[in-house]
Amino acid sequence: MKHAQIFGILEQVAPPAYQESYDNAGIITGSYDTECTGAIITLDVTEAVVQEALSHKANLIIAHHPLIFNPLKKIIPGNAVTNPLIEAIKHDITIYAIHTNLDNVATGVNHKLCSVLGIKNPEILAPGNGKLSKLVTFVPPSHANKVREALFAAGAGDIGNYDLCSFNSQGEGTFRAKKNTHPFSGKIGEMHSGPEVRIETIFPAYLSQKITKALKTTHPYEEVAYDICSIDNYHPAVGAGMIGDLDHPISWRNFLDTVKEKLHIPCIRHTGITDHKVKRVAVCGGAGSFLITKARKANADLFLTGDIKYHEFFDGGKQLILADIGHYESEQFTKDLLFEILNEKFPTFALSISKTNTNPVKYL
Repeated sequence: MKHAQIFGILEQVAPPAYQESYDNAGIITGSYDTECTGAIITLDVTEAVVQEALSHKANLIIAHHPLIFNPLKKIIPGNAVTNPLIEAIKHDITIYAIHTNLDNVATGVNHKLCSVLGIKNPEILAPGNGKLSKLVTFVPPSHANKVREALFAAGAGDIGNYDLCSFNSQGEGTFRAKKNTHPFSGKIGEMHSGPEVRIETIFPAYLSQKITKALKTTHPYEEVAYDICSIDNYHPAVGAGMIGDLDHPISWRNFLDTVKEKLHIPCIRHTGITDHKVKRVAVCGGAGSFLITKARKANADLFLTGDIKYHEFFDGGKQLILADIGHYESEQFTKDLLFEILNEKFPTFALSISKTNTNPVKYL
């Protein structure tokens, strides 16, 4: 099995197009075409992780955080980026990162955190807009089903928990075929009119090329008339953070004690004690303080994330308890998530979760 096959499965779950503009998800070093001897899943790529891959005779490291995040002008030993990078290249180890694209999907990092903490019915806290497009095309009735099926197979027509969604209306199209054409109907040089079905369907914008290819492959006309336009609708399955509910209201202290137990963390930084109980909880793995206002507007009782700065703790106000559980701690189960995704598809593949704790933050 080649690395590309593994990347393909990961990118079905978390398309690279969903990563943030500042991110560097995807292949960091190595080759798509290399035969994979085994893979190690980690949160971060360190020298110890590279050595662990070597001990397992694995030539692929799948990481959540990209090893190269900022531009490099030199690749010389001496820091936490170049040292593991040099070792990986020296031993032909491919490094692949699946970062904010995995953060931004409904089945990704935040869903896994909600599952661990018992947060039910989670939804995206800040859905992204501009992620969807609409296709409009015109097809003779005899080929409408064939074209629709091809568009659906290419990824069109999903709306929330529904699929195969389209709108279809009957109309009449006109055209005149010029010289050197092979019209589906009508005669060259004569204006022709005939019944057509107008098909409308939405799709994730990043699939535009695939959708267009499916349309042109199955449409009977030489020249296919179609429109693709961006729409501002929020994509309910793509965006930052998640919010959901506990089975029943509990005290903030009992809930945070549960968080400490399930996440194996010694302490939690949080805002002032309030009298109200916790029922509705928002989460964001990693650094999620940019979502504090969203969590407050969504009527969350408590927001769990990492890397909250001193002044940002004021932003919760009296309504929202802010709890900083640590960057690594909030994303630690990403390794389990990636293992589950790949193990389901390749159950006999040499795949292992790194035993190296890459958290640079320690507690006394």
